[in-house]
Amino acid sequence: MIKELIQTSYLFGSNAPYVEDLYEQYLEDPASIDEKWRQFFDRLQQTPASDGRVETPDVPHAPIIEAFAQRAMQPRGVSCPVSEGDLEIARKQVAVQSIIGAYRFLGARWANLDPLHRRERPKIPELEPSFYGLSDADMDTVFSAANTYFGADKMTLRDLIAALRQTYCGDLGIEFMYISDPVIKRWWQQKLEPNRSVPSYDNAAKKRILQRLTAAEGLERYLHTKYVGQKRFSLEGGESFIVSIDEVVEAGAEQGIEEMVIGMAHRGRLNVLVNTLGKSPSELFAEFEGKYKSKDLPAGDVKYHNGFSSDVVTAAGPIHLALAFNPSHLEIVDPVVVGSVRARQDRRDDPKGRRVMGVMVHGDAAFAGQGVVMETLNLADTRGYGTGGTMHIVINNQIGFTTSDPRDKGSMTYCTDPAKLIEAPVLHVNGDDPEAVAYATRLAMEFRKSFNRDVVVDIVCFRRLGHNEQDTPSLTQPLMYKKINVHPGTRQVYADKLALQGVVSQEEAKELVAQYRKNLEEGRTPREMPLITSKNPYAVDWSSFNGLWSEEVRTGVPVDELKRLADIITTIPEGFKLHPLLQKVIGDRRQMKDGALRVDWGLAEHLAFATLLVSGYSVRISGEDSGRGTFSHRHAVWHDQNRDRWDSGIWVPLEHLSEHQAKFTVIDSVLSEESVLAFEYGYASSSPKCLTIWEAQFGDFANGAQVVIDQFISSGEAKWGRKSGLTMLLPHGYEGQGPEHSSARVERYLQLAADTNMLICQPTTAAQIFHLLRRQMVGSVRKPLIVFSPKSLLRNKLATSELSELTEGSFKMVIGESEPIEPDNVRRVLICTGKVYYDLIKYRADHQIDNVAVIRIEQLYPFPHKTLGDELKRYPFASEVVWCQDEPQNQGAWFYVQHHLLEEMVPGARLGYAGRPASSSPAVGYAGKHAEQLKELLENAFGRLKGFIQTK
Repeated sequence: MIKELIQTSYLFGSNAPYVEDLYEQYLEDPASIDEKWRQFFDRLQQTPASDGRVETPDVPHAPIIEAFAQRAMQPRGVSCPVSEGDLEIARKQVAVQSIIGAYRFLGARWANLDPLHRRERPKIPELEPSFYGLSDADMDTVFSAANTYFGADKMTLRDLIAALRQTYCGDLGIEFMYISDPVIKRWWQQKLEPNRSVPSYDNAAKKRILQRLTAAEGLERYLHTKYVGQKRFSLEGGESFIVSIDEVVEAGAEQGIEEMVIGMAHRGRLNVLVNTLGKSPSELFAEFEGKYKSKDLPAGDVKYHNGFSSDVVTAAGPIHLALAFNPSHLEIVDPVVVGSVRARQDRRDDPKGRRVMGVMVHGDAAFAGQGVVMETLNLADTRGYGTGGTMHIVINNQIGFTTSDPRDKGSMTYCTDPAKLIEAPVLHVNGDDPEAVAYATRLAMEFRKSFNRDVVVDIVCFRRLGHNEQDTPSLTQPLMYKKINVHPGTRQVYADKLALQGVVSQEEAKELVAQYRKNLEEGRTPREMPLITSKNPYAVDWSSFNGLWSEEVRTGVPVDELKRLADIITTIPEGFKLHPLLQKVIGDRRQMKDGALRVDWGLAEHLAFATLLVSGYSVRISGEDSGRGTFSHRHAVWHDQNRDRWDSGIWVPLEHLSEHQAKFTVIDSVLSEESVLAFEYGYASSSPKCLTIWEAQFGDFANGAQVVIDQFISSGEAKWGRKSGLTMLLPHGYEGQGPEHSSARVERYLQLAADTNMLICQPTTAAQIFHLLRRQMVGSVRKPLIVFSPKSLLRNKLATSELSELTEGSFKMVIGESEPIEPDNVRRVLICTGKVYYDLIKYRADHQIDNVAVIRIEQLYPFPHKTLGDELKRYPFASEVVWCQDEPQNQGAWFYVQHHLLEEMVPGARLGYAGRPASSSPAVGYAGKHAEQLKELLENAFGRLKGFIQTK
């Protein structure tokens, strides 16, 4: 019975936290609560508990709850220390407190957010006093308002309800009560309730808002009349967004932000370029007119994908803005932006984002519908990817796509609900109230600064035109567009409001429109630009990375330096207990540096990283198993087996090379390919002196990030001139582990290879990976590097190297025959790449074959024509060249290398193929069949092939 009462009585249930909170306050300071509640608790202190004792003032909560229950169970008329009148007053006070909580939780549902006023206010009983048993007779009763911030300890119910509705149900509706941190919840209450969510702007500020709206609308209307029918993804209907982004920039500068990276898709992008970043209108018009110079980019991109950077003037001084380039894949730019932000923060030693921050602009449908949004949000508070909070702005046109039926938009209440994944507060605001938009934006920026967390401003607006300017939205949205067609526009609505207030006259408002159009016609930049006389010390100069890929880069390191560094990274701290398996690995590495054992892949990697770090190049590597390595070969992070805390007992040897070394970062990432790879691309694009590596757990897992590979890594430089030195390590090798754990899809990268856009390599020895990783940094070229890294070769003794091989030379794009074979006896040359080389030479040795040479191609793109040609010339009597590969015939490098091989072969020689048959799957899943295929591959490579391709 007691339990049932606790669950159902008005003193318990959802009201119990309130009663307990009051009681806690009473225990701390009885004078801090309302007098009636104080008397109530005073009497309760002297009430015997269930065991007959009289509790002292520090009584625990359980007996208090028991006492409450006993009193509520007493029949009417039975003597009770608490009178019926007191209980009724208490009940109503608890009801009032419940109403306050309800408005904080649910008030946004009643907010006036839609400029089109299409929907009736939903029924939410919890926001009505009657739901709590309060009637009109109680409206003028004075209740305690001590736990609110409305400026009065006591208020009538009528005034309290009015204050709550003005605060939480006006043109601004805020969601924050789902946040678990009570400090943050109180922060929002203290910010909103004293002024009831109503901003107070002076006339100068109001005129500035009107100017921003005029600029936003003016550009769109000018383009609409001058370039009829051309796509621009107009901002008309959402002009208040320009007010918001302007407030972000101004507030950021006031807070000490020196640089912002902005990511957004298409809608309003041209407006931001001109009105926020200060891009020259004449330059934009030239893009509309299709003008370009012969020296422009190999591919280029449409105007609403292009990025831009500039320094702009604010009241608090200049600030640098960078708008990221973005393809049509909408939200895919999100992780790229945060990666770029993190790189700039690291450059400034700004871990909390006090000087650099990211701003993301989203569409409503994309924010709710695209998984990369959730993936990126999930990075927000992680060690390796956090940026101290990102400012999110949603241009919510309430439709998403032109053909969207409202019933099909999604399963969430708000398009911004994914933000609740990380407990980010959301400020919904009516786009027809630009002052509320500005106010919401300022609040959001202040929140980010205070708590270093993401925050979302959802500008509820509309889209006057279709998805693009060639679209007719009324075909599928007749009801909505009837409303839109009679809407005068946000600028006109606000101008009328200011005219009524006497801030500006209608004539002055019209003059602003005329002046803006005149500026456009004369090609003047609408935004004031600062006069920059000194170079930004944190700016990145890419001019030194325009070398030729064909230049040989000497990457050897003196043996004494290698041994010195190897000694450091194999020294175990005193009292640090390694796992027995790692103890053996480190012991072997010490023998490797002393020359007793050959250098394996793991040590070669470490030495490459170490030599770069002490030379001033930072190293960053992330992936789902990067610390240990998926195949337990790296062990960059050591864990003390005796530690008693998760955040202690960790040793990263590469962090302790020297006092002045560059930064080494290794992160075991969240289980995401798309967002993490995009993050690392953004990081590498802003940090040319950092070896930035993304490592797939298995090479095929990069499938989950194919958009990043297609739209950024392979084509970013051709489309946008955006350089990146990102390195991708993709484990690849046919070991009989099935379709997803065999192939890194070599063919896909080769298909994307053109314009010397990236380097594609498959190293087969420890020395090769050492030189390859060093070449990526010490060379004068910055291109994405795709490495098909091994699995079984990590421990294959044949793939090890002498320490001396790391001390001289460079990465070899082609490795010729290493066995003592007589060139004039060779009748067939096998050419391959990767692990199959070791299968080939073993088969040759087992069968004592002496007339077949084997050549390894270690760099597939750009193809090493000269080096391969020189190798083939060593065998003048070889009439057959056979390409060998592990992958099925329709995959791997076969179709890519054919014409390259034919070009270098001697006249009359024939070209053949030895490999697995074509398949729709990357590999077989049966171990037995895998072995059969390998056996057939090797027999064909050295035996009779069914067919050859004849040379010219």
